[in-house]
Amino acid sequence: MKKTAYKVDIEDSVLADLHDRLCKTRYPDDLENQDWRYGTNTDYLKELVDYWISDYDWRKVEEEINTYANYRTEIDGNPIHFIHEKGKGPNPVPLILSHGWPWTFWDFKDVIGPLSDPASFGGNPEDAFDVIVPSLPGFGFSTPLQKTGINFWRTADLWTKLMRDELGYDRFGAQGGDWGSIISAQLGHKYAEHLIGVHLSLSFPLDFFVKGLPSEDEYADDEKHNYHHTQKRMLHATSHVSVQCTDPQTIASALHDSPAGLLSWLVERRRNWSDCDGDVEKVFSRDDLITTAMIYWITNSYVSSARFYWESAHHLWSPAHDRMPAIEAPTAIALFPQELCLMPRHFMQSYYNLKQLNTMPEGGHFAPSEQPELLVNDVREFFRTLRD
Repeated sequence: MKKTAYKVDIEDSVLADLHDRLCKTRYPDDLENQDWRYGTNTDYLKELVDYWISDYDWRKVEEEINTYANYRTEIDGNPIHFIHEKGKGPNPVPLILSHGWPWTFWDFKDVIGPLSDPASFGGNPEDAFDVIVPSLPGFGFSTPLQKTGINFWRTADLWTKLMRDELGYDRFGAQGGDWGSIISAQLGHKYAEHLIGVHLSLSFPLDFFVKGLPSEDEYADDEKHNYHHTQKRMLHATSHVSVQCTDPQTIASALHDSPAGLLSWLVERRRNWSDCDGDVEKVFSRDDLITTAMIYWITNSYVSSARFYWESAHHLWSPAHDRMPAIEAPTAIALFPQELCLMPRHFMQSYYNLKQLNTMPEGGHFAPSEQPELLVNDVREFFRTLRD
């Protein structure tokens, strides 16, 4: 199936049903939880839901999404939605941007323009990219899935077919965070000959579900603080991993039925994983937070996005080769200080064909939506060294 133009246009009946469900939300008691120690603070959730009901405008978001060139296609029986913005410059580099969970493709909204049309954002047209932003299979508008088994390494296979067979790019770049970083790393591992370069905002081993994270003794003395940072930050990244790797269908029945419950599940991650000092609206607007929940809600994609974890944990990654570095494509890593996981320097230098390693002054797990300018500048810097 070849790509076809796609326009986001959600039926009024879906939005009316959503409004009714939000108005009928039954909130739980929430004793002594002003500091979110038990999870999402209910008073704050009520404020967000009230805003969702009274002030949030999905049609405005639709209009903005539709200003970009959206497409849908089918690859190996999997529906794939993607944005494809052609670069405005003399030699644009094709670049596929991969999101994670609980991200959506729309987390890249503030980097698409600067990357594809740098001159319009004060940059050099020599830095232009053809920007491709897909929704991961089973996420957002890449639904509904009709088969099981789709995980990060199978997604890398789909992306290669999308870029080479569908869009005609024999060689291309890849960038990503969260699942997107692992997908991009897998591209640089299995398909290195087709990768111009790989840029990551999170460094993570491809065999994580087999070996876990590095132990303290794998960190040099001057970076032990990164080990302790990772241990502390990962405390807030275990509950969803456990549930979504073990029995995602169980909680899906609740989150598929309650938009307020879905918002609660997603917002807690945004607060705890970003560089916001406990004030999530320091980084994300209320519209940003609700739009993320909206995309999951209107596409009925929470369950298939959660199963991405189960499929990755139960269909384990196996290497395409045993050479080192494992990721042979030229690689850049941007280290955001409040990222969940900061890997040992030795690991990054040996695991990747590492060409660039920069530490950012601020930012957390959601790099393109938290610090789009920092990310864009780092991507540009890296690919300047790789352009023909």
